[in-house]
Amino acid sequence: MIINDVLGGAVRNNADWCEAMCRAHGLSGTFGPRAWTSAARTPLYYPDAVTLTEDADVEDVLSGIDRTTPGASVKDSYARLDLAAHGFHLLFEAQWIARPAGLPAPRTSGDWRPVRTPDELAAWALAWSGDDADDAALFRPELLADPATTIVAGYADDGRIIGGAVLSDSGAVTGLSNLFATGDTDPSVTWAGVLAAAPADRPLVGYESGDDLPPALAAGFTATGPLRVWLGA
Repeated sequence: MIINDVLGGAVRNNADWCEAMCRAHGLSGTFGPRAWTSAARTPLYYPDAVTLTEDADVEDVLSGIDRTTPGASVKDSYARLDLAAHGFHLLFEAQWIARPAGLPAPRTSGDWRPVRTPDELAAWALAWSGDDADDAALFRPELLADPATTIVAGYADDGRIIGGAVLSDSGAVTGLSNLFATGDTDPSVTWAGVLAAAPADRPLVGYESGDDLPPALAAGFTATGPLRVWLGA
């Protein structure tokens, strides 16, 4: 896949993952020709709209979301929109990343495997959230029944969770999100462990920003384009 194909695949994969998270919470978004939108407020940390194409405009995203209460958010996948005039402020900027198919995974430590049961998911979610029960509630057992979603956990010899991530299958690419390391675990251990658990026959895609970007690049990813997330007042 050339970079533009991978970038487009990453954008669609991320919108698919947002839809999967919404389904787990009893919601359903809408895929339009240029944007995915949710008429109901989405789960915590998830956007109400995601642009799918470079030519998506303000109307494509704002017409399909609820703006009657504060806090609507838009993922501007190609960093092309200016939503400031519509009552939004820029929440953060990031880089889409991609890792080619076929690259060997770095060596890692720990036992990295899919989460299978609601109890395992609850433990994973608490580790992901830093023991914040409200944030951990984002990850509902319904996700375990989604064939496109694999939640990966890394375990130390004593059974402690040392890191994890979510893998989202959309055919051409596999999305990687919600990656975390616990305690004094080096992030490179998590990157290597998740890569070992991910399919090797297709590109891995996702996005990172700030201090989280260099470990991804060190794990074999390259930056493929900018994105922005806007938050409404």
